[in-house]
Amino acid sequence: MSSNVTLIGNLVDDPELRFTPSGVAMAKIRMAVNRRYQRDGEWQEQTSFFNVVAWGDLGENAAASLNKGHRIVVTGRLQQREYETREGEKRNTVEIVADELGPSLRWAQVQIERISRDSADAGSGGGGGGRAPDPVYGDEEPF
Repeated sequence: MSSNVTLIGNLVDDPELRFTPSGVAMAKIRMAVNRRYQRDGEWQEQTSFFNVVAWGDLGENAAASLNKGHRIVVTGRLQQREYETREGEKRNTVEIVADELGPSLRWAQVQIERISRDSADAGSGGGGGGRAPDPVYGDEEPF
């Protein structure tokens, strides 16, 4: 199952940054998306909660930049995965794997701090070995 989605909502918690045994960063993000609509002349509100996963630099930057309550915009794909609980029960979950993630600027302002590619690759022995090329742009600078 793979579908592209864009969500706008508020962080329920601070992003939780973890690393795989091989050292790849992964941020778990939980967000709430509110929907407000009118029914029979009265306003109704509905809230949906979504789990978002951001890998690599995107996850590290999200964890360093975002906090509980921040309004964010996420673009990514839906992914279904199966896991086993501690009790041995099999479960399924659907989460959003983020391709792009950032603050919403509708009611906020941010200060952008560009991260140098040289400093991101410095600890990997040079040659870009610690950073996988972007699947769309390769090693091309984004702007």
